[in-house]
Amino acid sequence: MGHLSRFMDHHYRHFNAAAMMDAAKAYRAHIDAGRPMLVSLAGAMSTAELGLSLAEMIRQGKVHAISCTGANLEEDLYNLVAHDHYERVPHYRNLSDAEEQALLDRHLNRVTDTCIPEEEAIRRIEDAIVALWQRAGAAGEAWLPHEYFFELIRSGVLEAHYQVDPKDSWLVAAAEKDIPMVVPGWEDSTTGNIFAARVITGEVERSVMKGGIDYMIALADWYASEGGEHGFGFFQVGGGIAGDFPICVVPMLEQDLGRPTPKWSYFCQISDSTTSYGSYSGAVPNEKITWGKLAVDTPRFIIESDASIVAPLVFAYVLDW
Repeated sequence: MGHLSRFMDHHYRHFNAAAMMDAAKAYRAHIDAGRPMLVSLAGAMSTAELGLSLAEMIRQGKVHAISCTGANLEEDLYNLVAHDHYERVPHYRNLSDAEEQALLDRHLNRVTDTCIPEEEAIRRIEDAIVALWQRAGAAGEAWLPHEYFFELIRSGVLEAHYQVDPKDSWLVAAAEKDIPMVVPGWEDSTTGNIFAARVITGEVERSVMKGGIDYMIALADWYASEGGEHGFGFFQVGGGIAGDFPICVVPMLEQDLGRPTPKWSYFCQISDSTTSYGSYSGAVPNEKITWGKLAVDTPRFIIESDASIVAPLVFAYVLDW
């Protein structure tokens, strides 16, 4: 075992630390059994630079599909092309309204303690992706949102602007492996806003962008063809639509299409949401049994902690670092 894995085995024995270790060991066992794993990303995990560990997970075949928010999709690319222009604000809890306005005036969009530079990040990729949308329109084509991002990476048009090693970008790794992706609610992102604006101005055809229903249809085909007799594992970072959308493919296949389908065969959620009244993010895993998502014997875990701390540790253990 690697040094970090040995350290974790020795020290993380109780409470949330033990839950993390149970989940990490079960993740390893799932992969060792030859079963695929989907990872879902909510929150701002790309801005938290989860690619430092997630990219290697993808390259080593420990992750076989990604579901993420539109923000996580674009923010990994933002970091790739504008990392040196990001600013960290460690005293963010004490910022006054005037200081927040000053950040806006400098075109720095704050995500907790990290500011994304609008000009160097968002505007740097805008012209390139608008050109792809326009090219698709001229060709009468329609792609899924992530496919445009994959094409940006594969074309090399942005390589001159890379400011981090591409091996630390999970999006680059996903594009290189061409793993299945689901980006539900992509419209709720900065790039989605740009797309809507260009449709309003008539610069881009609305028809060039596939959406959520197309993602669910593709996900159903993928799960049915690749899930085998045991189904896929589900490792959920955070909550929200990035997790809830893809996990519903199993009850859809069974209940709406009448096709016998294996349940998700592993489930883990890293959550900082307290168990609460009706929220998906705060639902305990056994609730998913009642929806036909998990089976009674599905290994299931919930780690109530900060995903920016826990996810890299779980990935490090799976990678045997």
